[in-house]
Amino acid sequence: MISGYIRNDMIGEAVQVFDGMPLKDVVSWNLVVGGLVKYGEFGLAEEYFKKMSIRDCASWTIMISVFGNAGRIVQARELFDDMPVRDVQAWNAMIVGYIENGYVEIAEGLFQKMPERDFESWTQMVAGNELTREAHAFLEKNPYRDVISWTNLIVGYFRIGEVDSAVNLFESMPTRDTTAWNATIFGLSENDRGEEGLKLFMRMKESGPSPDKATFTSVLAICSDLSTLHLGRQTHAHIVKAGFGDIVSVSNAMVTMYARCGNMDSALLEFSFMPSRDVISWNSIICGYAHHGNGEIALEMFERMRSTDVDPNPITFLNVLSACSHAGLVDQGKYYFDMMRYTYFLQPTTEHYTCIVDLFGRFGLIDEAMSFLDKMKADGSEIPASVWGALLGACRIHKNIEVGEIAGERVLDIEPGNSGVYLILAEMYLSNGRRDAGRIKARMKAKGVKKQPGCSWIEVNNIGYVFLSGDKSHPKCSWICNMLELLYTEIETQFPKPRAALLQQVQVP
Repeated sequence: MISGYIRNDMIGEAVQVFDGMPLKDVVSWNLVVGGLVKYGEFGLAEEYFKKMSIRDCASWTIMISVFGNAGRIVQARELFDDMPVRDVQAWNAMIVGYIENGYVEIAEGLFQKMPERDFESWTQMVAGNELTREAHAFLEKNPYRDVISWTNLIVGYFRIGEVDSAVNLFESMPTRDTTAWNATIFGLSENDRGEEGLKLFMRMKESGPSPDKATFTSVLAICSDLSTLHLGRQTHAHIVKAGFGDIVSVSNAMVTMYARCGNMDSALLEFSFMPSRDVISWNSIICGYAHHGNGEIALEMFERMRSTDVDPNPITFLNVLSACSHAGLVDQGKYYFDMMRYTYFLQPTTEHYTCIVDLFGRFGLIDEAMSFLDKMKADGSEIPASVWGALLGACRIHKNIEVGEIAGERVLDIEPGNSGVYLILAEMYLSNGRRDAGRIKARMKAKGVKKQPGCSWIEVNNIGYVFLSGDKSHPKCSWICNMLELLYTEIETQFPKPRAALLQQVQVP
C-alpha cells in the first residue's frame, strides 16, 4: 500500500498508512523515507530516519545522498563513518556527494580506499573528475573499460578544454554507441569547433549508429551558432524522416535555429505546429522576435504565454526586457521588470539590469539609468562591467561626456584590458574638442592593450562570407561599399539623423 501510494504521487496517504502500521520492518522504513526524499520532504525524511529502530545499508545510503544533494557534506560523511557495514552503493553515494559539492580530490581519495568497485564507481569517478588524465590512466588499467566509461572520459576532456584529447579518445574507441557520437559532437559545439561537429555528424549518418533526438538537438545548435540556414533545413528534413519532429526538445532547437538564422516565418511555423510547448519553446520564439527588432510581437507572444499554464522564468523576462529595449518601449520595460520581481518573485540578474540600463540609455534617460544603478546597489548587487558598458554606450550616443567618463572608468577598473572602452572614451573626448584623447591612447599603449579587429559574416546562396574590420580584400568590396552608401542615403531620407551618428553605429570597411 505504501509503495502504491508513493508511485501514484500520494505521499501524504503513504505516510498515514505507515504511521498506522502496528509492526514495521526495515523495508517499510526505507519505503517511506525514500518516498519523502522523492517528493522533496527532506526535513521529514530526516526525522523518520532518526526514528528508525532498524537500519540496513540502503537506509544509510538514502540519507547520505540526501545530505550530499543538499550540500550538507559534513553530515553525509558523519553518517557514512557511523555505518556499521558499508556496501559499494554507500561508497558510491559518498563519492557522488563529494563530487557534486566540488571536493573532487577527497572523492578520489575515497575512491582509492574502496574495498571493491563496481561499474557505477568508475562511471561516477570519471564523469566527475577534473583530473581527467589520471582518471584516464585508472581506466586503462581496469577491467571496467566499456563504452560508457570511455564516453564519460571524453566528456571530462571536453569539460577542461582538451578538445584534441577528447577527439583522439573518440577515434581510438573500438566500438561507439550513439551516446559517444553525441558527446563528441556536443563537445565540439561547446568548444567553438562546430564545423568539425557537423563533419562528425555527416560521418555518423554514413557509418555510425542512427542519430537520436540528442544528436539532432546538438546539430541544430551548431547550425544556430554558425547561422547556416541551408544545413539547418537539411537537418530539419532528416528529423522529419526519422520521426523526431514531435519531440519538444527537438522542436525547440528548430525554432531557435530558424530564429537565429533570421527566418522568423519558419520559426513561427514550427512553433505553431508543436503539439505541446514548455518554457523553452516560448523563450525561443520570444527571443527570436526580440532579437530581430519585432518588440511588439515579442510582447504579444509573452502575453499569450501568460495565458497558458507555463510560467515564465528569468530567461523569459530577459527576452522580454530585450524586446522592450530594441523597440524603445521604456514604460513597458519598467512594467515588466516590476512584474518579474513582484508578480513572479524572480530575482533580477546582471543581464536584467543591463537590459534596463540599455533601455533607458538608448533614449537619453541617463539620469534614470543612474538612479537605477543606485537602486541596484541598494539591493546589494555589484554593478558589473556589462552594466557600466551599457551606460557608456548610451553616453556615447547622447554625448554625455561627464557620466560617460564615470562609466568608462568603472569598466576599466573591472576590465583593464577592454580595448573598446579606451577607444570609445578617446572618441568622446575628440568629439568634444578635449585633449584627453591622446592621454587615453597613451594609457592604452602603456598597458599593452591592442584593439582586436571586428569580425562579421553572412551567408548568401549557401556560401559564407567573412569580413574583418578594415579588410578590403573581398573582390566585391567596392560594390558593397557603394551599396552601403545607398542604404545610408535611404535611411537619412526616411529617418533624418546626423550622418555622424549613423556612422558610429555602422562601420564601413
